Order: sequence, then structure tokens, then C-alpha cells
Amino acid sequence: MISVIIPVYNQGKKIIDTLESLVKQSYQDFEIIIVNDASSDNVISKFENFLKNHQIKQRVLFLNNQKNLGAPASRNKGYESSRGEYILFCDADAVLEPQALETMILALDNNSDVDFVYSSFKWGRKLFKLEEFSLERLKQAPFIHTMSMLRREAMPAKGWDENLKKLQDWDFFLTIAENDKKGMFIDKVLFTVKPGGTISSWVPSFFYKLFPSLPVVKKYNRAVDIVKKKHNL
Repeated sequence: MISVIIPVYNQGKKIIDTLESLVKQSYQDFEIIIVNDASSDNVISKFENFLKNHQIKQRVLFLNNQKNLGAPASRNKGYESSRGEYILFCDADAVLEPQALETMILALDNNSDVDFVYSSFKWGRKLFKLEEFSLERLKQAPFIHTMSMLRREAMPAKGWDENLKKLQDWDFFLTIAENDKKGMFIDKVLFTVKPGGTISSWVPSFFYKLFPSLPVVKKYNRAVDIVKKKHNL
């Protein structure tokens, strides 16, 4: 079984599309764990209305944080309540292709030496085409999206680092890879992220070289330094 863990903070409108895409999956052996991170956009009522129209209530767990703790803490909380042998940390602003879960779990089942799989994706209309897994490449810069499927035994003992505000995915997969776990790239677009969420702060790569004084670039570079220091890079 796959445990699909979705942290949500003020994404009440978008998470319904995420849930709709899960209902339509070709692979249906999964549970959904939603962790509401103290949203203020009435996400609970939107979720309850969704359940009225779909027969998946028995497979969905809805958890609430009493205060806003951030996505890493919400992911950890969802993981603690999960039961699946496979884990997918899903963003609340992502829409999965109908064969997404099936494609990922088949890749893991057919490659016993692989501990997690990841794919290319779209942000709106922009294609983010990723690349084959390499620890040395990962040490240089982040390139694996949060929405990757991993075997339960590949989950780091301490989970997601709740102290990090940015580049949490880079830190997470560095930790996994440093534990001698192996990743595999699936050369397909398996999901689309709707602009307006956390990834909407993305700027073209050339900005980082041409405009080092931009606040968003400074903030990113500070986050890079924190992760590099943590992993002795």
C-alpha cells in the first residue's frame, strides 16, 4: 500500500484538484493522510464537501496542527500515522497524471536495488525535466522534487528537518542518499504543480548569476549555505 501524505496550508481550493487526481489513479491501493497546518481558508469544509461526493472516506485521515508548524513538521506528523510500505509526500498544489502512482510503484517493484524514484514535472506550462540519479550531482545542487516515492525503510530516522525553511527537499534526499540509499529517475512527466504555491517563488537560473543582490537570490544562497554546512559539502 502507498501512503500519500499531503501537508496543506491555505491551499483549500487547490487540494481538491489534487484529491480528484488521486481518485482517478489507475493504481488504487493507497491511503491519504492530509495534515492541515493551521490553515485559515476553511480547508476543512472544502475537504468535507469533497468526501460527500467520493467513496474514499475509509481511506482518508485528516489531521490538524493547532498552530502553523511548516511543511516539514506536517510531513513528519503524517508519516507517523501512515501504514504504507511505500511513501509519497504529495504537495497540495499538485495534480497527478492518472498513471503516476502505478508508474512509480512498478519502477520500485521492478528494481529491488532502488530505494526511491522521482520524475520530471510541470510547473504550469513550464517543463522541469530532471536527470538520472547521482549522489555527486546531488551534492552540487538540488534536482529531486519532494513528490518522489520511497520505500518505507528508506525514510530517514529523524524524518524531515523541521528547522529548515527552504531547500528541505535537497536536505531530505541528501540524507537518504548518504544512508547508502539509491534513487532512480523516471523519464516521464507524472504531475503538474499549479503556480501560486511555494514553488511559485521560482526564478530563472540565470537570475542567480546576473542579479545576486535580489532578495530572493540572497535568501536562496543563505539556504544553500545552511544545507552545505549540515552535510559538510
